[in-house]
Amino acid sequence: MESSEPQSADGGVRRPIGQRKPLGLFANAMKMKHSFIQFFAMTGILMLSCRSLGQKYRIHNLTEDNASLREEQEGLTSRMNRIKEALLAEAAIEPTGAFAARLRLLFGDDSV
Repeated sequence: MESSEPQSADGGVRRPIGQRKPLGLFANAMKMKHSFIQFFAMTGILMLSCRSLGQKYRIHNLTEDNASLREEQEGLTSRMNRIKEALLAEAAIEPTGAFAARLRLLFGDDSV
């Protein structure tokens, strides 16, 4: 089967004399400059929106991390205070009071 288009000597398809060669990418962009500018602007806006959405979720995750770290800090502080009170109570039982005085110096406790 042969195609209905005439063949050139080098094997390619010849175009009739009235037909133009298709425009290249740059020539097409210059011809439709407004559409390309609009396309690139919308692409930029889409990329910024995606980045903003990612930052929103990152802020949300960091807020959750902050809350859990605060809880952990409060738990450690209360545990440290309970240990401190237990040590001071044990030291108060000692008759000489030297151990209690030393603990108060270590803890920076000014109460007598």
